[in-house]
Amino acid sequence: MKIREVIAGKAIQDVVTIRPDATVRELVALLAQHNIGAAVVSSDGTTVDGIVSERDVVRRLNGDDGAMTDTVAQIMTSQVQTAEPSSSLDDVRALMTEGRFRHLPVCDGDQLVGVVSIGDVVKAYIDQVEFERDQLDSYVHQT
Repeated sequence: MKIREVIAGKAIQDVVTIRPDATVRELVALLAQHNIGAAVVSSDGTTVDGIVSERDVVRRLNGDDGAMTDTVAQIMTSQVQTAEPSSSLDDVRALMTEGRFRHLPVCDGDQLVGVVSIGDVVKAYIDQVEFERDQLDSYVHQT
């Protein structure tokens, strides 16, 4: 299975982005509005400048009362791992597990085309395993 298939199977395929000069307060509102755990940081809405998650916010807020007025650029991860639409589900699952991150931007060249979460990846993997099991069961019980 390819990541393009995972993205196509998502109920909501929109990619939520935020500008690097937005405040952490604006980020928190955006995450709450869309009920998501991370946003891609993009100055133009189509390329990846970074990624910022709830974890980044919590780490910044710990001991810093003024953090809500900081910019997203101050707390984002700027060295972002990405996947291509043609990446395999297994490769992406391994990358996310080894890197210990829960959100992965998907880019076709320099263009942002989607985001997959670890939940998306696990669901697709389980669906794939269940399909294979059903196929094997059907084959074994054929008359």
